[in-house]
Amino acid sequence: MACDVLFTGGAVFTGSGAPLREVAVAVTGERITAIVPAAEAEALAGPGTQRIELRGALLSPGFQDAHIHPASGGVEALQCDLTGSSDAADAVRVVAAYAAAAPEEPWILGGGWSMDHFAGGAPGRALLDAIVPDRPVLLMSRDHHSSWANTAAIRAAGLTADTLDPEDGRIEREADGFPAGTFHEGAGGLFDAVKPELSAELVYRGLLHAHDALLAQGITGWQDAWVGADGPGSGTIQAYERAIAEGQLRAHVVGAQWWERDRGLEQIAEQIARRDARRASGTSDRFDLGTVKIMVDGVAENFTASMIEPYRDEHGHDTCNHGISFIDAELLVEAVTMLDAAGMQVHFHALGDRAVRDALDAVEAARRVNGPSDARHHLAHLQVVTQADAARFAAAGAAANLQMLWATHEEQLDTLTLPFLQAGAELRQYPFGDLLRGDARLAAGSDWPVSSADPLAAIHIGVTRSAPESGAPALGGTGQQLPLDVALAAYTSGSAWVNHRDHDTGWIREGFLANLVVIEPNPFDLDAAELHTASVRETWLDGERVFTRTP
Repeated sequence: MACDVLFTGGAVFTGSGAPLREVAVAVTGERITAIVPAAEAEALAGPGTQRIELRGALLSPGFQDAHIHPASGGVEALQCDLTGSSDAADAVRVVAAYAAAAPEEPWILGGGWSMDHFAGGAPGRALLDAIVPDRPVLLMSRDHHSSWANTAAIRAAGLTADTLDPEDGRIEREADGFPAGTFHEGAGGLFDAVKPELSAELVYRGLLHAHDALLAQGITGWQDAWVGADGPGSGTIQAYERAIAEGQLRAHVVGAQWWERDRGLEQIAEQIARRDARRASGTSDRFDLGTVKIMVDGVAENFTASMIEPYRDEHGHDTCNHGISFIDAELLVEAVTMLDAAGMQVHFHALGDRAVRDALDAVEAARRVNGPSDARHHLAHLQVVTQADAARFAAAGAAANLQMLWATHEEQLDTLTLPFLQAGAELRQYPFGDLLRGDARLAAGSDWPVSSADPLAAIHIGVTRSAPESGAPALGGTGQQLPLDVALAAYTSGSAWVNHRDHDTGWIREGFLANLVVIEPNPFDLDAAELHTASVRETWLDGERVFTRTP
């Protein structure tokens, strides 16, 4: 029987190693049905076969993002979106324009501001008061670990100089103790009781907006790193289920249920029940809930990442601050052991070296109690990892979930982070090479909207450790660079493994779903410094072309 689609004229990256040359790939229905030498391609075709001439481009498995926030990213794109602002003045201009265009909105909500655009990474309330004095304004930072508020929002929340910092956060303060306008980590939750809740319709619109934007970047599946709780994950389970019911969800999604850190082990039964109900629906192959996301710590730029050694002050002296552990190490062991026993995957946010160690300890403890499992636990972010702990991933059976785009010298790292870490910390930033040499299984994600979702932009930095045309040295040295095939595998077969979809996605193999991406020019034909020039030409999902780049 003739195939429906035939790809010829380009190299084929199958999911690992060097790409195949002089081959053709046939698709029938939603699946790959043959991979043959180019000379045999015509035998697979018929009068109705759609022929895709690659013209030297690379055919690859569709990208899978192992750590992303599509619904919240889509919602922010529909609200006051600061992700494109170039500096503090530009951010203020965007807020002013949005407020003027939306006079009926009781609160101005959105996000995407960059900490490095403001002194000390902490924008003040006065900047917002000058342009929106009469309505509350509350805007999340680009990394979603800090919030920027005007005076109206602060007063609406009833916050004063006497308001104490929450255990899991910190309020930036003026000389008299009054909130200065920036609220880190859990301190942002002080507004939850008064700010408007996101409507179900807005969350749904945001999800659909993100869905189409991700397909255009070659992303055919992902793990949503926050579903099923207040905050950015609120209403996302319902949005995904509505998208399935209305035939709008084409990508394959794993939802990571949020671990509520003000609760304990009692929530595990609820998480298991949600997973089981989703699987009983008959559509869990499109949207599964077999994962729990645990935030172990914060981020280094606001000194909340959990570190073994203390942060330093602006003079280079040790402080008493080791960051914040959002979950007690003993409770973490108990939780991971129970989740692992129930067949649940744990998705850790672990950024500082103490957080990484605590997460690995918990995974190893679960293995000792429960024995081997196929839970496929993974640690995301991994900004600082000790040499000894980088070698533990393989034996623990934990995957390293890399955000490659961050592994470069840039303003936020160089001015707000490295000066406050211990001497020599630059060599331990995002140690991808050490993880690879330790035989860690690698997956990749973007954390969008924290940063761009573009896998090819991330792969450029994973390979070079330097932003395009920046002239900056490779962050951490060349020993932390990844080979191109390894970086591409992390974003395809590696993330498919993490998502429990490696049986039918993440590879170009006979019988696998035809979730494919055409990349032009072929990255394997480029010098490393030119990898950023490659882009997605086409995206195919379940054998159907769902995106074509316009000339």
